[in-house]
Amino acid sequence: MNKLFPNAAAALDGLLRDGLLIASGGFGLSGIPERLLDAVRDSGVKNLTFASNNAGIDNEGIGKLLRTRQVAKMIASYVGENKEFERQYLAGELEVEFAPQGTLAERMRAGGAGIPGFYTKTGVGTLVAEGKEVKNFDGQDYILERGIFADLSLVKAWKADTTGNVVFRKTARNFNVPAATCGKVCVVEVEEVVPVGSLDPDCIHLPGVYVQRIIVGAPYDKKIEFRTVRERQKETV
Repeated sequence: MNKLFPNAAAALDGLLRDGLLIASGGFGLSGIPERLLDAVRDSGVKNLTFASNNAGIDNEGIGKLLRTRQVAKMIASYVGENKEFERQYLAGELEVEFAPQGTLAERMRAGGAGIPGFYTKTGVGTLVAEGKEVKNFDGQDYILERGIFADLSLVKAWKADTTGNVVFRKTARNFNVPAATCGKVCVVEVEEVVPVGSLDPDCIHLPGVYVQRIIVGAPYDKKIEFRTVRERQKETV
């Protein structure tokens, strides 16, 4: 089975439609599947629900799809630094389901493991618990959180081999792994594709069984990396 596609539009061909629930990796501007998100935007699909730690920033990541009004709902944890998100939410134009970061990660992981729900103390007695089942275990209240079962997963990684085994680099690993596992179809964009057998099996973060399609998105502009150098001091004799 050939998993390698020439570009993001080709990799998403036949997968996009209005009303999808999409799980997207990334944290802030680290590990965002930007080529795939651009292709989703360019496709024109709408009424999308995104499960992602955050909505990027203005005109970056999912923020681009907010600008084009293609997102109907966000399931997210951190939503700061995005003025358009704030405007749409306060105007009642965007539905938002807030989830604590650990809960959101576990909801994705649960979906990937086929677990429909789990109980957690996180959020008990807060707005997070509104409308959710509460159960008492050993004298302590827990709320029921539902696993996330996405229609499509969009992921950014460092390397992949041609069978879809994936390696992430440092903090870009973040939400990408649980997001990848909870979708019916997972599409990964990477910086480099290597031959089978090139990756150390003990260093693979996401097995190829979870990955259906791959693209090479490089080169990338590292938007959160800044190089600062000091002026060389003149040597004195």
